[in-house]
Order: sequence, then C-alpha cells, then structure tokens
Amino acid sequence: MTAPRPIILTCGEPAGVGPELAFKALAAGVPFVYLGDPAHLPEGTTWAAVEAPGDAVAEGVLPVLVHPFAAPAVPGQLDPANAAGVIEVIAGAVELVQSGAASAICTLPINKEALKRGAGFAFPGHTEFLAHLAGDLPVAMMLASTTVEPPCRVVPATIHVALDQVPVLLTPAVLEEAIRITDQALRRDFGIAAPRLAVAGLNPHAGENGVMGRQELEWMAPLLERLRAEGFQLSGPLPADTMFHAPARSRYDAAICAYHDQALIPIKTLDFAGGVNVTLGLPFIRTSPDHGTALDIAGKGIADPASTIAALRMAWDMVGRR
Repeated sequence: MTAPRPIILTCGEPAGVGPELAFKALAAGVPFVYLGDPAHLPEGTTWAAVEAPGDAVAEGVLPVLVHPFAAPAVPGQLDPANAAGVIEVIAGAVELVQSGAASAICTLPINKEALKRGAGFAFPGHTEFLAHLAGDLPVAMMLASTTVEPPCRVVPATIHVALDQVPVLLTPAVLEEAIRITDQALRRDFGIAAPRLAVAGLNPHAGENGVMGRQELEWMAPLLERLRAEGFQLSGPLPADTMFHAPARSRYDAAICAYHDQALIPIKTLDFAGGVNVTLGLPFIRTSPDHGTALDIAGKGIADPASTIAALRMAWDMVGRR
C-alpha cells in the first residue's frame, strides 16, 4: 500500500503565533509540510524548501513549500499588504489536497478583520471560505476535545453571526442540515458506527415548556421526532446549561448547539489547549487549532503548540479512517 501524502499546514496570519507554532508542531510526529513564507518564521528556525509535499528533509527540519508574501512580518502588528498572501495560501492548500498531492489541510489561525481590510475578504472565517472553495458545499464546524473524557464535541448550527440574528437564521432546515452532516462525519471520520447526538435548545432551559421561548415546542421537538423516525439517535431539545458536565457528555457523541458561544464556551473551558476545529462536510479533511492568532504574545516564543499538535494528529487519524 502507498503511504498517505503529508498534511498541508497553512501559515495563517504571519503577524500572529502561527509561524512560531509551525516548527514546534514537528512534535506531532505526523508528516506535514508548511505552506507560507519562510521569511516569516522565527529567527533560527531550522527549515528546508521542498518542491512538493513528501519531499524528504532531515529529521528535525521543517519542510516548507515556499509562498512569498508582499511584506515582512512584525509579530503583533497586522499588515494589510500580507492579506492577499494569507488567502492565496489557503486556496493553494485546497488545490494541493484536491489534486491528491496532500492528504489533508491543517490551518493555522487567521485574522478575519485583517483579511477584510487588506484584501476585501468576503467570508466570516476559514469554514465558510473552505466551503466556497470546495464548491459552495453545506458544511458544519465541529470543535472536538482531545484531552478530556468523556470527549466533548460540539457543532454550532449557526456560526459567525450576530446573536440577534440567531433566532432568524436558526431554521428547521439549518438545524436538520447540521444534524445530518454531523452524523455522517462521525461515522466516516471518527469511526462511530451509530452516533448519538444531543441537541441543545435555543432558549434558557430549552424554553421551559414555552415559558421562555417557543421554538423548542413549535418546531425543534417535531423536527427531532421526525429524524428519530428515520433512525437518527437524538436527544433533545435539551437545556444547554446542563449538557456539558462529564455524566451528561457520556450520553452522547456530539452536541448540536444553536449558536457559536453556546458551543464554544464549554469546549474551550474544558480543553482549551487540546481542542481541535474540524470542518465537517468537505470532500477533504480540514482541521485547525482551537485558538486565534494571539497577537499579544506573538514573537515571544511562548505560544503553546498543544492545539496545533492535536489538530495535526486528528487530521492524520481521519486520513487513516478515510
């Protein structure tokens, strides 16, 4: 059997912690190649340019697919001149994985504001941009723990939208799509033969029988009942504030949440260093560390590589399952 091709690790925002995490990520022990400008790597980084993913380098050397940027990178200082380069790297990684030259993508964090101001980036984040590059496919964002038991896996049905828009955008179709995508991904990429999904209500106490909101009664419960009749293992709609302690997590494989913070606050509290962002529904594998660009500590050499290492290892495990 031919060994799988390496993972592409995209550089992310060059003024953030991404460049200093790249070399530390060699500790993941899985094959990957860094796609970005080596001039942005910290001084003293041991790296070697490669022509293609999988080209041999010495042990302890960071392999780099060189993509020159327009400007140097000053840690902690965003430069609009580099916005286009960040976008080009993400698009280039997708081309490599779609061509079969790479087996997966692991993306280091981007700064959405910098991309919008510097290059007119029209997407709320990585997830939506990758969905567009893949052909405008329906996708879901999962955050998955790697260091806590039982595992914490969360999927927000609405993602990067203002809170006052959630009740408008959270429709039966949107929630059903998130459930279907998550169920399929748990089977294909996580090796769970019969996924158990817990669905959080939108309102406090899941509406408390209509006292604090009626979405749960009027359409969420009927939707879940219909999907149960198809064979989905679903519980809910449940009060979100009692879903994430250990005994509750032991009763499901992933939680479908109504909105961004309802999903991300618990996992970032439980496993901030080991959390991994996974885009579900793509024809290729994409993971990412569960943190931002950390401009306040960039260039100080203190960025924790644990989440990046976890993201690379999870991507490699998913490659093996596919």
